[in-house]
Amino acid sequence: MCLCAFYGRQHIHDYCQPYTLENWRSNIKLAAESGIDGFVLNVGKEDWQLDRVADCFAACKFFGGQSPSRFKLMISFDMSSIPSSRSEHVDCLVEYLSSFGHHQSYYRIGGRCVVSTFAGEACLFGHAGLHAAWKHVLASLNSVHPVCFIPSFFLSPDQIKEVELLDGYFNWNGCWPVHLSPDSPQEEIRVPSLNSDGHFIRHMRGRRYMASVSPWFFTHYGEDSWNKNWIYRSDDWLYVRRWEQLVSLRNSIDIVQIISWNDYGESHYIGPVDGAQPNSQAWVDGFDHTAWLKLTKFFAVAFKTGIYPAIDEERIFAWARPHSKDAVATRDYVPRPDNWQLTEDLFWVVIFAKAPSTVSLWSLDEFPRSFEINAGVSKLHCPLLDGGSMHVEMCRGASEVACLHTSDFTFTSRPEIYNFNAYVATSP
Repeated sequence: MCLCAFYGRQHIHDYCQPYTLENWRSNIKLAAESGIDGFVLNVGKEDWQLDRVADCFAACKFFGGQSPSRFKLMISFDMSSIPSSRSEHVDCLVEYLSSFGHHQSYYRIGGRCVVSTFAGEACLFGHAGLHAAWKHVLASLNSVHPVCFIPSFFLSPDQIKEVELLDGYFNWNGCWPVHLSPDSPQEEIRVPSLNSDGHFIRHMRGRRYMASVSPWFFTHYGEDSWNKNWIYRSDDWLYVRRWEQLVSLRNSIDIVQIISWNDYGESHYIGPVDGAQPNSQAWVDGFDHTAWLKLTKFFAVAFKTGIYPAIDEERIFAWARPHSKDAVATRDYVPRPDNWQLTEDLFWVVIFAKAPSTVSLWSLDEFPRSFEINAGVSKLHCPLLDGGSMHVEMCRGASEVACLHTSDFTFTSRPEIYNFNAYVATSP
């Protein structure tokens, strides 16, 4: 079983153009320490992205003093960027495999280089249909190196079943409740189902299945930019609930891909804010997500071994949006994001406890809430109040064993811009 983190939805160069070898080394080190086995490098059409990918492979080569490194890399072709109207457009894909398919750090299954995509179901490369188009692509790639093709074509399970040339399938949208709308029943909006995996797994028939997990989703670009402005409901401890689901399905899953390591534009990054941003500073700056890496490590062990690790450190995690969902921004020319009605003005708490404890939560001092929890992992929530913050204390008897007070975070009902990103924190 393998756990990978997706690197750069807006194409690798948008985030990594200023990266040096040391940037790559530090990111690889942090990911490996967090239980991640490799990076999926999302590449687009620009020629000079090859140089950044080459740097990443160079940084990976001797990572940890091992040759070959245990940390692996694989290529995902962003088919929303790469041209595909003519047969010769396959040359872009071939160039990447020719350049890196031989590398000792390339991730392989059964000796074959794993290749993925973002989209591609509408890319025909001058052919009449999907099957003929990708048969042409795979013949070209296999002439360079044998490949194991696990794309994220946006097709239904029944359609995927009929595409026989696939070696597997990556269910990109499986990690968010993308089916929800403001008109969905309230009982479905609260703690929504994430049940698309089973529909695809039934049609794999021995092929590989790659599942997705993601902590959040918010993007806020206007019509003069990428024209992307919506949220998926990311409440209800989404990251933890999804991980718990994947652990329960681990016997049917070959690879888990985390979306994402550094996609700042869609707010689901778990790595540091490092490198260039795609004009997302307004909702990313000051919103560190690296506390989620400690959760990642815990669940990575559970997924790969089938056994949840013992809690060896008392810890509190908490995250929240910075303003009320129905607030009216005073200086934002981009409207409130679509689906804003789906979220709730709560902060979400996860507790790692060695023994039964009492946990107190509050946003403002005069409104505390107390809970009795058992040893293990507990999930709690608390209303966010205007002018308040996130406060969590865990006590055992008369002793405080952990606390979290986010003094640099204030929830408001009067924002200047719309920001549905998460502020994420953990106890010392």
